[in-house]
Amino acid sequence: MKYCENILETIGHTPLVKLHRVTAELPCPVFAKVEFFNPGNSIKDRMAVRMVEEAEQKGLLKPGGTIIEGTSGNTGMGLALAAVIKGYKCIFTTTDKQSKEKVDILKAVGAEVIVCPTNVLPEDPRSYYSVSARLAREIPNSFYVNQYDNLANRDAHYEQTGPEIWEQTAGKITHLVVATGTGGTITGTGKYLKEQNPDVQIWAVDSYGSLLKKYFDTGEIDMSEVYPYITEGIGEDFVPKNYDMSVIDHFEKVTDKDGAVMARRISKEEGIFVGYSAGSAVAGLLQLKTRLKADDVVVVVFHDHGSRYVGKVYNDQWMMERGFLDVKTVRDVVNGRRNLPLVTISPDDKVSDAIGKMKKFDIEHLPVLQQDELIGAISEGGLFSKLIDQPELKEQPVRNIMQKAFPVVAMDTPIEKLTVYINKENGAVLTQDDSGYYHIVTKYDIIQALGN
Repeated sequence: MKYCENILETIGHTPLVKLHRVTAELPCPVFAKVEFFNPGNSIKDRMAVRMVEEAEQKGLLKPGGTIIEGTSGNTGMGLALAAVIKGYKCIFTTTDKQSKEKVDILKAVGAEVIVCPTNVLPEDPRSYYSVSARLAREIPNSFYVNQYDNLANRDAHYEQTGPEIWEQTAGKITHLVVATGTGGTITGTGKYLKEQNPDVQIWAVDSYGSLLKKYFDTGEIDMSEVYPYITEGIGEDFVPKNYDMSVIDHFEKVTDKDGAVMARRISKEEGIFVGYSAGSAVAGLLQLKTRLKADDVVVVVFHDHGSRYVGKVYNDQWMMERGFLDVKTVRDVVNGRRNLPLVTISPDDKVSDAIGKMKKFDIEHLPVLQQDELIGAISEGGLFSKLIDQPELKEQPVRNIMQKAFPVVAMDTPIEKLTVYINKENGAVLTQDDSGYYHIVTKYDIIQALGN
């Protein structure tokens, strides 16, 4: 029989996958180290177990103890898996900018999770750093992991991730690209690779709103660089002890939008369902394309799985609210045409009046309104088929032949989603602007919008 004794034995030996479409503009091959193949779906499993085992060896974590940590989610998952197997309790603090999925996943594996505000300084007693440190002081038989300053973090990558990448590339790697936060992955992996070949370039990807790049460039901790940002799992508002900046050759900043959009591209174009930081890493790599040559071999780390971000990066509404999703909406259609008033008809008007309005305004669809309430609709196609058989209907009131009212959709509905409403039986939808006025959107409007 061939099996693992427990789930922790499945950590590591993740695949290296060649990228094609999202890196097509680069002159050299690019390979992704796909870390969501770890059991906790992220690279953090490696260092989480390493930190727990070292704490056990040093007597810092005793049987029946409680593991305490501040985490953006992934490290917590790795620690929780270790706790399940080894019989520990877990209490994690995280920030309110982290996805709900991450919090729910941690709870699912038995952890207690405390959500703290994002927009406070690390030393603020409300920060997730401060709360986790306080809990470790107050709770008996507890161990505060402190992944930022715990050097077992980078040791795990020196011992595992670096050797795996070196072996998988047959020593041909020339560039390692990592979207970095605690510093453990880039420092540990980078140190190992540079020991094998000092010419290997180690590129770090940072987020706007983080001070890491400024510190790397100048050695100065500039708090004016720090402001709220949306990207999860990378960047910092202090410099963790896991960093050895001498290992890193370059820092590149990437916007929240570019990281999110690229994550979605990777998933759609490469079939690799990745998290936010993977998008940031590839976006940063593309910004540096002029530094690459045809004979280079690039490895970019894909830290975690897209399932952590289905309510954010992979949610169209969330993306649109932040201006990240460049899609045309009903609002774009309405704003992109002449601001003509909506032509309507009363249910008590004659059918011939409806025909007259259609001819006068050169339109095919008429909403039927009674005291400003939508109660029905008339369309040229349906009207034509009825009048062919019963021409006398022209003198009947509209209410006798009207169809169901056109559906009403939100102004921010993507055009592509209107196919749910506009079909063979129904040729239009209505929408209300912020002032409460109705506007109509037809098949023709959609064709025009998509063609521009």
